[in-house]
Amino acid sequence: MSSGSLPSQGLQRGVKICGLTEEAGFDACMEYGADWVGFVFFERSPRNITPQQANRLSARHAGGAQRVGLFVHPEDDTLARVLDVVSLDVLQIYASDDRAASIRHRFGLPVWLSKPVASADELPTVCAVDRLLIEPKPPTTATRPGGNAQKLDWSVLHGWKPTFPWMLAGGLSPDNVEQAVKETGAPAVDVSSGVEIQPGIKNPDAIKRFIHNARAPLFHIN
Repeated sequence: MSSGSLPSQGLQRGVKICGLTEEAGFDACMEYGADWVGFVFFERSPRNITPQQANRLSARHAGGAQRVGLFVHPEDDTLARVLDVVSLDVLQIYASDDRAASIRHRFGLPVWLSKPVASADELPTVCAVDRLLIEPKPPTTATRPGGNAQKLDWSVLHGWKPTFPWMLAGGLSPDNVEQAVKETGAPAVDVSSGVEIQPGIKNPDAIKRFIHNARAPLFHIN
């Protein structure tokens, strides 16, 4: 689907497995029904891959999970070079609201924007793109954005009632994702290091358990 939305309506929680670099992890995402798979195009990430590598992985399965490309403050030329090689369904961006909206207009693809938060008063009230990712702010010593395997304090989401699509990220794992969605009501969840053997190398069994546990406490998505 080109909208970057959930592939079905009703009782369904979206699951994204990010940072795919190798065949076993990618194949497990497809086998166990992930909604999105994420390719990281950011050189400082241990999960960084080239557009050619992403294209080879993507070509292993026609259809299935939507392909998401993750970019950190990308230039238009960078995005264009990647899209010339690998077909992506969604662009996940670390940038300002205005820049994310500009990318959406320029490339005509759904854009998801990261919104790191540390407290309830930092939760967004509007969304200028197709989806927001709510995750913890990185530590001051971090060399890259994102959850950095840190768990968000889920209590900051209590009482937050967004009217736009969003996704919970940061410190999720097969062991805590069920509790996370029960506490936050997240309509979608995103994991990377929580299903890995080592950075960039996924554990197929952990992927299976994460997807199953994320969807265990089903609820109706409006």
